[in-house]
Amino acid sequence: MSLTKHRTSFTAADLAPISSALAAANGAFLRHFPGETNRRQPAHTVYGGGHLFKADSAVKLGVVALRTLDEYAPDAVSFAKAFQLNGTLEFATILRARVASKLQREAVEDFRLDYEDGYGNRLDAEEDAHAAQGAVEVARGLAAGTLPPFIGIRLKPMNEDLRVRAMRTLDIFLTTLIAESGGKLPENFIITIPKVQIPEQVTASVKLVELLEKHNKLPTGTLKLELMLETPQAIINRHGHLTLPSLIEAAQGRCHGVHFGVYDYTAGRNITAAYQAMGHDVCDFAREVMAVSLAGTGIFLSDGATNILPVAPHRLEPGGKLTEAQIGENRTVVHNAWRIGYRDTQHSLENGIYQGWDLHPAQFVARYAALYQFFLSGQESASSRLKAFVGKAALASLHGDVFDDAATGQGLLNFFLRGISCGAISEEETLATSLTLEEIRTRSFLKILMGRGK
Repeated sequence: MSLTKHRTSFTAADLAPISSALAAANGAFLRHFPGETNRRQPAHTVYGGGHLFKADSAVKLGVVALRTLDEYAPDAVSFAKAFQLNGTLEFATILRARVASKLQREAVEDFRLDYEDGYGNRLDAEEDAHAAQGAVEVARGLAAGTLPPFIGIRLKPMNEDLRVRAMRTLDIFLTTLIAESGGKLPENFIITIPKVQIPEQVTASVKLVELLEKHNKLPTGTLKLELMLETPQAIINRHGHLTLPSLIEAAQGRCHGVHFGVYDYTAGRNITAAYQAMGHDVCDFAREVMAVSLAGTGIFLSDGATNILPVAPHRLEPGGKLTEAQIGENRTVVHNAWRIGYRDTQHSLENGIYQGWDLHPAQFVARYAALYQFFLSGQESASSRLKAFVGKAALASLHGDVFDDAATGQGLLNFFLRGISCGAISEEETLATSLTLEEIRTRSFLKILMGRGK
């Protein structure tokens, strides 16, 4: 029987207003929740005082990180012992080699010139000079090709005490950078707004960057923002509502990412200093609220920093020599700090957060060790899942069926994209997914389906 001969009750006039309203609502939902993004997310953000930054800082930090690896985990056996790895020596050998390669090639993925906690409160004239100096160094790094893939600045908060200072630093830095670089900005340049609590602070930040774009002849939308949530009020507002959605709306499409400030947050929750740590239960609550609020928006979430630094207590003076006891104590201190950072990074990854902060180059070793262990140990399972998923999706597309779970496919693809971008997985190793290198480089599951459906 033909479909047109089935008995129905609905008329076109009945359905038109319902369909129109539903289409509008569905469209609005997709605009707010477009799904997983295929943009690269940095594995970490390194914070350093804006007054200390030099054009080649990222390169020098990598040298220090590699030297620390070679000193305290010079081979696979010591590396496995440092991180208490349970796998084979072969796995530890592969893991260490890839960490060493990353530190040589691209130790810093994202750097933030800090004019807030890592800088402190100084005389206005001093911060003015340091803002200009930092901008000049970024321009030099841009010209020399020594900047990391992502870079930006962290201002002081837009609260009543510091908003004037934050605005002036932003103005001096950006205006100087654009002038020094001949109108160019580094790719993936980000402005971090700390201790955001109310939408009006985000609205003000948007208006400021709009003015900077206008006065410096930058295309509209060039300047991106990152919001740092560091207080309980940034999680739940005075009305009992989740705060983050209103902050994202106030950003008007400029919000690139959201960062979690662990130690200010725990202090705001009256957690005493002895118990303030990345793994505290109150932090997991805040992370989950943020993760749920950002799910499907395409906005990145970053965890905070481990504040136990792998810094040896005994330093070698010129012409001096450390005792065996001092060398052993140095190794113990560094290894213990590495393990804490390793566990904190693992905890973030297990909770679907792929970025965090690093405060010292020696922390890079633990960061990449945890990242690479995560991606390498999950690679075989993820390859099988993605291979089966691609086959099912491509078959549906080839036969003209609607495949409406592309977001899941993009999520699986993103596992490999993140692994590739941080250096844990090589492009060739992703061939086990049945995808070609050309398909992987599109970074888009939808484009892969479209290509296979032709």
